[in-house]
Amino acid sequence: MQWIQSQTTTGRISTIENGADPREPRQPGKWDIRSLLSNAEVVAALGSGLLMLVAWLTSQWSEPLSVVLYVISYAVGGWVKAKEGVETLLKERDLDVNLLMIAAAMGAAAIGYWNEGAMLIFIFALSGALESYTMERSRKDISSLMELQPETALRIEKGEMVSVSISKLEIGDLILVKPGELIPADGNIYRGSSSVNQASITGESVPVDKSIGDEVFTGTLNGEGVLYIEVTQSAESTLFAKIIKLVEEAENEVPESQRFIKRFESIYARVVVIATVALIVLATPVLGWDWDTTFYKAMVFLVVASPCALVSSIMPAMLSAISNRARKGVLFKGGAHIENMARTAVVAFDKTGTLTLGTPVVTDFIAGEGWDRHELLGISASIERMSKHPLALAIVQSAEKEGAQLQQVENGQSITGWGMQADVEGITWKIGKSDILDQPTVDQYSGEASAQKEMNARQHWLSIRNTLESEGKTVSVILKGDRIAGMIALQDAVRPQAAMAVKRLQQLGIKVAMLTGDRKATADVIAKQSGVDMVFSDLLPEDKVTHIKELRARYGHVVMVGDGVNDAPALATATVGIGMGVSGSGTALEVADAVLMNDNIDEIAGTVKVARRVQRIVKQNMIFAITVILTLIAANFIQGVALPLGVIGHEGSTILVILNGLRLLRSSR
Repeated sequence: MQWIQSQTTTGRISTIENGADPREPRQPGKWDIRSLLSNAEVVAALGSGLLMLVAWLTSQWSEPLSVVLYVISYAVGGWVKAKEGVETLLKERDLDVNLLMIAAAMGAAAIGYWNEGAMLIFIFALSGALESYTMERSRKDISSLMELQPETALRIEKGEMVSVSISKLEIGDLILVKPGELIPADGNIYRGSSSVNQASITGESVPVDKSIGDEVFTGTLNGEGVLYIEVTQSAESTLFAKIIKLVEEAENEVPESQRFIKRFESIYARVVVIATVALIVLATPVLGWDWDTTFYKAMVFLVVASPCALVSSIMPAMLSAISNRARKGVLFKGGAHIENMARTAVVAFDKTGTLTLGTPVVTDFIAGEGWDRHELLGISASIERMSKHPLALAIVQSAEKEGAQLQQVENGQSITGWGMQADVEGITWKIGKSDILDQPTVDQYSGEASAQKEMNARQHWLSIRNTLESEGKTVSVILKGDRIAGMIALQDAVRPQAAMAVKRLQQLGIKVAMLTGDRKATADVIAKQSGVDMVFSDLLPEDKVTHIKELRARYGHVVMVGDGVNDAPALATATVGIGMGVSGSGTALEVADAVLMNDNIDEIAGTVKVARRVQRIVKQNMIFAITVILTLIAANFIQGVALPLGVIGHEGSTILVILNGLRLLRSSR
């Protein structure tokens, strides 16, 4: 196995196997039982439940010991929530549900119902711990994005190369970028030519040939040529820096639903606390109750009014949906994203690596008159196997698939900015860009045919090329000496399930859009094959963000599906961002709210269905929970409710809403 070490402009050594891109996508983090148990809140909640069970068993023969165990259970399970509640009270001078639940549990313990209080804490702590764990996974980390930005650049000063920090680069500086290095600054090519992999910026699947005067971007990968670049943007103004800024801005946006829940919790807690205090203070003078009756009813009120059932109305259903989708290869990072999926009005797909496979394949191989197709394909692959260019690899794979016989080649070399050249049996062959047909001096049949024959042949190949390019394909020519022997057309293949995935979304009343950095001709072809409703092409990352914002303003909730670093700002801006788990970059996966672990975009429609079902179940649960709470409160004041009955009613409603939510575990869609 061949190993190549490449020195990048960052000064770091990166080991590359068989010429692979050093910016290989990172695998998403694993969600397993070990990572779950490493979460301190989850461990504390489970410990609280275990202590509660032991305390209940111990109470059969030792009441004092069981009380001690209950106290420890309260402390273990309630410490985090109590701390959060106290911090909210002291720092924000506000009440929240955390403090209310602890107060309800303490109230139950105060009148001797230790197990009921412990159960309240356990259920609430476990729900909060699982919520904290899942939300922790949705933190938008751009560390991997930062790793793609070089730290240093080779600046030309008085004819010498000097390594400087990219922060010291100024507009007008001339820098040198060697083959295989990341470009450290936005600029224009001053001298040299090369193919540049711009996937990190535009998402284009095929490297773009660059020459004098062409624009290049920070974080893109130089190919085989040496480039002298004149800096046109300072480090903080580069396109790459804008991507980072866009992601950070989107991350800091607080959803309206989150603000509403926070306000609701605060108001609910205040109302319950004020009502409890008012009952204790006013019941005796106003209603004539004695102190024991007053305190007892106040504690019953505090227990039955606690929002445990309301809290459980949401999270068990959300977590069940998360588990359901995980079995289908859709990994959500939090329940809030399930909720937002239910409201999806538009699904916007990136093209390369999302609706398409992200790698070019040979779609057409046309042999000229007098040439055997199989033989010509074998010669082409023999030459192209010396190159690591994606188009060359596609040609080799096509030849291997068809069983074409490869031949021995000599004097193989890369023609910078055009293609490959090599000798086969003493004859020089070339494979490269079809732009030679646009050169007026091309002499395809010199010494062999009349001018008219030359013109006819030229028009024949031009017609074929134009037809292929109108279909969004990249066209290369095969030359034997100076004579065109054939043509090869390549294209990024549409995913087999793309059309069905789009159709299923449309059947749900959802609009489907495609956002891509590729040119319009290519985008239109892929759009036609996949059946999307809207197409936006020739986009930079900031343009994708603009279109996502416009779609949200016009239609409402927008889901963005992408796989590349260039998709990160759009993923963060959308209501829900979905990253591709297999082909996606590390940045896309970290920014995304959900991940398609097997890249199966057909599961998106099924996920919307599950999300909508979750929404219905949550509404059912909340209506039921509120009805039970109001009924128990009313019964407590009208007829009187025994505390054990209040706890049974309250916990019974909690169990019912949890079971209702867990039905989603068995849902196939």
